[in-house]
Amino acid sequence: MTEPATVVAIITVTAITAIIGARGVRVARTPADFLVAARQVPAPLNASAISGEYLSAASFLGVAGLAMLEGLGALWYAVGYAAGYLVLLAAVAAPLRRFGAYTIPDFAEGRLGSQALRRAATATVILICGFYLLPQLKGAGVTLQVAVGGPVWIGVVVLGGIVTLGIASGGMKGITFVQAFQYWLKIVAIAVPALILLAFVQHPPVANVTGAAPPTFLHKTAVQFPQSEVISVTAAIDVTASGKVDGVQRDGPLVLTKGRHSVDGGATLTFPAGAHAPHVEANPVMSGEAWTSPLLQLGGRPDHALAATYGVLLATVLGAMGLPHILVRFYTNRDGQAARRTTAFVLLLLGFFYIFPAVFAVLGRMEAPGLYTSGQTDSVVLVLPRMMAAGSLGIVLGALVAAGAFAAFLSTSSGLLISMSGALSHDIMGGGVRAFRGSAIAIGIVMTALGLAVLNISINVLVGWAFAIAASTFCPLLLLGIWWRRFTWIGAIAGLILGGLASSIAVLLTIVGVGASGWPAVLLSEPAIWTVPLAFATMIVVSLATPRFVPGDVTQQLLALHLPERVRLRSAADRGLVTQPGS
Repeated sequence: MTEPATVVAIITVTAITAIIGARGVRVARTPADFLVAARQVPAPLNASAISGEYLSAASFLGVAGLAMLEGLGALWYAVGYAAGYLVLLAAVAAPLRRFGAYTIPDFAEGRLGSQALRRAATATVILICGFYLLPQLKGAGVTLQVAVGGPVWIGVVVLGGIVTLGIASGGMKGITFVQAFQYWLKIVAIAVPALILLAFVQHPPVANVTGAAPPTFLHKTAVQFPQSEVISVTAAIDVTASGKVDGVQRDGPLVLTKGRHSVDGGATLTFPAGAHAPHVEANPVMSGEAWTSPLLQLGGRPDHALAATYGVLLATVLGAMGLPHILVRFYTNRDGQAARRTTAFVLLLLGFFYIFPAVFAVLGRMEAPGLYTSGQTDSVVLVLPRMMAAGSLGIVLGALVAAGAFAAFLSTSSGLLISMSGALSHDIMGGGVRAFRGSAIAIGIVMTALGLAVLNISINVLVGWAFAIAASTFCPLLLLGIWWRRFTWIGAIAGLILGGLASSIAVLLTIVGVGASGWPAVLLSEPAIWTVPLAFATMIVVSLATPRFVPGDVTQQLLALHLPERVRLRSAADRGLVTQPGS
């Protein structure tokens, strides 16, 4: 049912985004403005913008939904998302900014001197950002479907259009202020409802968390099915049905016998208090002990949980380092020291945010077992405020959360589209404002069309693919390019191709159902555990085998990466190459 307050909240967020972005239209004039905001973004503002850009559909909706479905071990995703910035802080942030490139392909060519490597890196940027942009589009569609009704495709088209126009108009300088605003909106939108809902749970029904599976309905509950599902019933339940159940139109009392039942989209089942909640047949049914396990359980199965946890941590920690839309942000800082300060601020902002998806996951299992029945655990952050807070308070909290979710899609999509447009225009089309705008519009149209084509693929699968590819390609390229003098462009290309192909094929096999259990499930669904070492080994071995391709100016390149700006300026001044201020 459409809620006017939610519609107003989403429209308001979109309008504010457009107004703030319009500021960028007035100040964005040069390629540097569009690509790196003229390298003049202060650290606190940049940290807010990076955090706003980074907290995507996977963070705002996916972490809580996955933890509710597969247990608290899924919170390792949140740990990895935040911890990736520790590696960035220690090894990448300052050298990358000092090098002074506009894009990651720019860095690759400048460091290793190869046009072929630039093209390979550009293709990798588009691949990673493309697969990360698709779940943002789908998430927007799901949010509008849950919050205001209507088909999923409307949200995809609306988000694609808004982001494309905003990037084509203002570029990086305009979108920086937008993303900073959206971070603070998101933190308010998830923290305030979580704290208020915790106040409602004065005597938590802990048995629904720690007890035997499945959870039970605490009170009479109507469960709506947005789409057709096959549910598994563990014991006969007397319900009231409205809609098609098992192919028959129902409108009244019905006994759901033990076993499988099909429920058509649009149907509603009303369960009595104390009834066990049926589960969607394809989803896991987890006991309280399994659900509270500290290790990741893929699909609810404890198969090789420690290896699966390591795989997630490798993908998220190292994948964060390889995400092009995050890396390009460090080029907007004034210098390397500012890049380090920015990263430290980001760690604080992300750490605070990731407290709250865990709260929603626990509250969802206690208070909203109907989400297991309808297969809508991904929407727990959206629907829980209205379920737990009655009347006007529930409506206001629901509208606030919907606004925060839409802001998450807007901010991350904006950063991804900037990275893709920058790579295409600067690294292939020769650069310039017109090329950037044309690239943004073309990519926006193509990605919106693709977003409509992947509505049946899980958000988590698409996000996991992007992180696995990033960890297996740009992570070793950056670390070796910054810290190893014997690195060659042939080794870099070999690693990019092998790491990207291996991780892509692994996730593709997972999508088509290969490796449903055991080691195949772990190694294919969390491929970073083997594709990251494979990419590193390939780059190192091939580089050692091709020593004559080590750049002749490698010493100068490494000095540009590691020598602080003030030292370089002082050295240049001593040689009479620059004039010190005031002299």
